[in-house]
Amino acid sequence: MHNKVVYHAMKAFSAFGLPVLRFNFRGTGLSQGTHDHGHGEQDDVRAALNWLDTEFHRPILFAGFSFGAQVGMHACCGDARVAGLIALGLPVRVAGRDTKYGFLPQCSAPKLFLSGDHDQFAPRDLLTAVFELAPDPKRMVWIAGADHFFQDTAESPAAKFKLMQTEMRAWLRETFALAEADKSKS
Repeated sequence: MHNKVVYHAMKAFSAFGLPVLRFNFRGTGLSQGTHDHGHGEQDDVRAALNWLDTEFHRPILFAGFSFGAQVGMHACCGDARVAGLIALGLPVRVAGRDTKYGFLPQCSAPKLFLSGDHDQFAPRDLLTAVFELAPDPKRMVWIAGADHFFQDTAESPAAKFKLMQTEMRAWLRETFALAEADKSKS
């Protein structure tokens, strides 16, 4: 919840005046429960969707980072309340094992896949194959010189959070015709 990628993603949504919910999965931080290898964590995402729907009665835009992207996309694809999905650093190979995304062909909501071109958990060929599973509308953006955490690489020594936010905001503007909030009024 307090990860830099999650924080900067929240700022991208906040630029449009959108309500944002960040939460820890079961067993993380001070959250109750124990890690359930993605199964119970999908229920955590669904509980968050239920709360957002009850609280705001608006279409939901989901963004998740790494494990949160993997679990969240699985839980959100096919949920009519979710208008769009952003997968930040979607892992496709961890500890020598490939992650399967067999649910993606049924995911008709607009999707943005954002990954560093040096993401150690998302080799370009494997993430591209996962991206190809998803139907349109979809967009893939590779952040040059960024690793899994959108940090710098030796070839490009600077964090890439601003680039990540810029791409998220452009996609939100183009896909949902959103206008950024006027900061002078706040």
